[in-house]
Amino acid sequence: MAEHILFLTGKLARKQLDQILDQIHSDKFTYTVHTLGISVAALMTADMIQRRLPDTFGADRVILPGRCLGNIEKLSAQFNVPFERGPKELKDLPAYFGKTHQKANLDKYTLRIFAEITDAPQLAINEIVERASHYASEGADIIDVGCLPDTPFPHLEEAIRTLKDEGFTVSIDSLDDDDLVRGGKAGADYMLSLDENSLWIAEEVETTPILIPSTHGDLDSLDRAAESLSRTGREFLLDPILDPIHFGFVDSVTRYSEVRKRHPDTEMLMGIGNLTELTHADTVGMNALLIGMCSELDINNILATQVSEHACKAIRETDRARRIMFAAKRANTLPKHIDNGLMALHECSPFPYSEQEISDLAKDIRDPSFRIQTSQEGIHTYNRDGLHCAKDPFDLFPGLKVEQDGGHAFYLGVQLSRAQISWQLGKRFVQDEPLSWGCAVETVEENMESYKEAGSTLKKKPKND
Repeated sequence: MAEHILFLTGKLARKQLDQILDQIHSDKFTYTVHTLGISVAALMTADMIQRRLPDTFGADRVILPGRCLGNIEKLSAQFNVPFERGPKELKDLPAYFGKTHQKANLDKYTLRIFAEITDAPQLAINEIVERASHYASEGADIIDVGCLPDTPFPHLEEAIRTLKDEGFTVSIDSLDDDDLVRGGKAGADYMLSLDENSLWIAEEVETTPILIPSTHGDLDSLDRAAESLSRTGREFLLDPILDPIHFGFVDSVTRYSEVRKRHPDTEMLMGIGNLTELTHADTVGMNALLIGMCSELDINNILATQVSEHACKAIRETDRARRIMFAAKRANTLPKHIDNGLMALHECSPFPYSEQEISDLAKDIRDPSFRIQTSQEGIHTYNRDGLHCAKDPFDLFPGLKVEQDGGHAFYLGVQLSRAQISWQLGKRFVQDEPLSWGCAVETVEENMESYKEAGSTLKKKPKND
């Protein structure tokens, strides 16, 4: 028997909702549309529904406008029917009913993030702990204490012991053998990096080493180091080293593939800073691609840095990327339509309404409040006094007639500025809501809203597979 769904809406959206439902409904569900006695569906609240809804018309579930505020769980209990919020835009209703992929659960991942504090010798202990806590809130699993060439680090041991006492997993990162020994004896869990000529350090400490070629690009030396440690039963990770663009980047990528072929069951690490830090391009796309490569090659560890200001969200971006790639790999699908957190500048569907559809909507408006929408043609603003369209908000000002209303003019200025940015970039604009920049500007709580737990910390991590 087909499911029966009750859709609640406002007067202005009723016609468009009927048209969309007529297109998407099938033998899977029947429906009733009920107008709740208000003009604008977005103004609907749970309390209003509780007062005004006479019954649920035999529905198996009730779908509310996406912007409906209030406790809908209370409505479900009162009417003994599940209530749920639909999409914020009516044009997204087909996707809501499965015409596109469903939103994935991003609570699981396998890749671990080593987040390097590159200037640790120049920081006080409390500053190191503060930096580590920030990196952990962004998604880091292991705090990498970086050493600097020819820079004294007298508090190295204290830094590592303090981080360990605070519950962090720690690695020591240095080109100096003495630093690695000191860090290992202080309790570091990992050390970057050893080669076949410095394997003696592994005999001095119990720290798990990351192995690199003794000469850059020499995979045979990496093989020999791996074989030597394997005979002792020690755990280790392999890192062939990722090079910057125009300085061996493509060859270095092929080295990771070759090492995986030679060592199919060995843990590997990829340091991604040589690409993200040394390329002046937005890092979110680079991190998506690099984590996708790691996913294909079963590389479960990356070293991320946030030194350059343009790379200041690298940890957060790699955290989101590892979750998306894990979900895609688990579902044996492309990393599309899983989550929009890595789409900072553009949208899959930036303009849900055409110029003609906006014009049709404007004809039904009978109040003075301005509506603002975008289409491929530009920015549209309309109320009962007419519809105006332009590509530059300054061209709209003469028709708004708000010269004597400072507050209204300010409000429209903010909204039209957002609309212009959205239109120029190809982003989705929704009036009265801030622009979405994906994980580039989200707080940890927003970034993790679809996860089982908010954020990934070293003391309380999401369950991994």
